[in-house]
Amino acid sequence: MNCDVLRSRCACALAGPLFALGLAIFVGPMPAHAEGFPFGHELLLDASPMRGSKKVPMLDIGDAGAAEIELWCNSVKAQLVIAGATITIITGETSARQCAPDRARADDDLLAALNGVTNWRMERSALVLTGSRTLRFRPASN
Repeated sequence: MNCDVLRSRCACALAGPLFALGLAIFVGPMPAHAEGFPFGHELLLDASPMRGSKKVPMLDIGDAGAAEIELWCNSVKAQLVIAGATITIITGETSARQCAPDRARADDDLLAALNGVTNWRMERSALVLTGSRTLRFRPASN
């Protein structure tokens, strides 16, 4: 194969990816989330505090889907992946606070429910997560 043909094939092989990279830089990042999802908000679980506490689990959602979740006792960092009406919650390691057994069980139950979430929707100003259980989060009012 002569050098001109080889150069031409290499140029064509690189043209597609380079064009896509240039377009991505020119246009900017494509939105990775669905319209209407409450990115950048703090939301409280729609539940009463456990006996002897004023704490209610909270979901603090960053603009890019990174989240901090305060459970009944512990906390966990997570990443929310949104595609249309579907959602996947990928949780990291849970903090290691000393918890009463009932709060530790409640943390485990809530974490399992969050990991089982498959869909989301907004009802008025509340975020409703559905999956193995339905969880409702309302805006935090400070």
